[in-house]
Amino acid sequence: MSCSACQWTSLRPFLSGSLVMLCFISLFIMYRSDIKYLDFGKDSQFCPAFLCGDKAQIHHPNPKSVTKLDAENDTIVLIWMWPFGYRFELDCNTFDIKRCHLTGDKTLYQKAHGIIFNHGDMNGNLENLPKMPRPSFQKWVWSNMESPANSPRILGLNRVFNLTCNYRHDSNIQVPYGYLLPVTSEDKSFKLPAKDKLVCWIVSNWARQQKRVQYYNELKKYVKIHTYGQAFGHHISNEDYPKILSSCKFYLSFENSIYEDYITEKFYNPLIWGSVPVVLGPPKQNYEDHAPPDSFIHVNDFSSPQKLAERLLYLDQNNAEYMRFFNWRSIFKVKRSEFGREHACKTCRYLQNHKEYQAFDDLISWYWG
Repeated sequence: MSCSACQWTSLRPFLSGSLVMLCFISLFIMYRSDIKYLDFGKDSQFCPAFLCGDKAQIHHPNPKSVTKLDAENDTIVLIWMWPFGYRFELDCNTFDIKRCHLTGDKTLYQKAHGIIFNHGDMNGNLENLPKMPRPSFQKWVWSNMESPANSPRILGLNRVFNLTCNYRHDSNIQVPYGYLLPVTSEDKSFKLPAKDKLVCWIVSNWARQQKRVQYYNELKKYVKIHTYGQAFGHHISNEDYPKILSSCKFYLSFENSIYEDYITEKFYNPLIWGSVPVVLGPPKQNYEDHAPPDSFIHVNDFSSPQKLAERLLYLDQNNAEYMRFFNWRSIFKVKRSEFGREHACKTCRYLQNHKEYQAFDDLISWYWG
């Protein structure tokens, strides 16, 4: 055996081990990259009420949904802060919105046509907003789905943003909590779920000064109300939530604060799961802007909680009249808005259609009055 052959033979175990180690390191780096993408932040188990109700639903985005950037043709929307740590898929195909590049990559700041800032994640002194000068073509978008009562007032917000993205009809980019779409031939015909309860309510946020709490305390004197949620020491899982709603003839869709257009998942969820919402919130006409008048019952139509209870008990005994609350289902179906992604995609579409300069000077007065 030649000397060179001897050297090769002695090196073979070392080289084989090095190759295995190199493969391991490569796989580890790829794994860490995936984990970084799926990181939900230090408070990953937190999920806002308007998104998840009483139970957090952690959403894992699909990395394959991230499209490659075409800087010349795509509208770039930068999500500066993932809303409440919730990361969503960066894809607008669901909404048939094209040429949108959604990203959380802050290195694209100088190229971004719009930047979305979630109000609930802003520091009171706005120190977590960009420090770099704003490009002249770029628009900053203030996004918030909580009511004024549940949103901290930050005095430095005026003359900072160009656009608003909110549930209100007079925001630049309106994203309601839900909406009704026409029924298509692909949709299954509605079948009313079996009912074994008359009135139900699931609630966690409880304060005696809330109008809904005061109304409930009076209403329960005249009709049995099945109660669930943290306020009643009865935690509800994701699986139990739709089961409860569908098993009740009526559901108390009582908002925690009353503002125009503040019609939340508390209204749309019972519509989806086959219950009739009994609503306490903005005026009845405001609800009729979002859903047919025969799809819900408004407490303002009754002179007292006792009169409302009498009506509910009457409908319990008159099935033909009760079933009229579901006539709209032959025409419409309910869709919940997609928190985060729908805001970003509709922002992108707005930016594509509105390239003119815009400014929103007095956000404080507009939102908090």
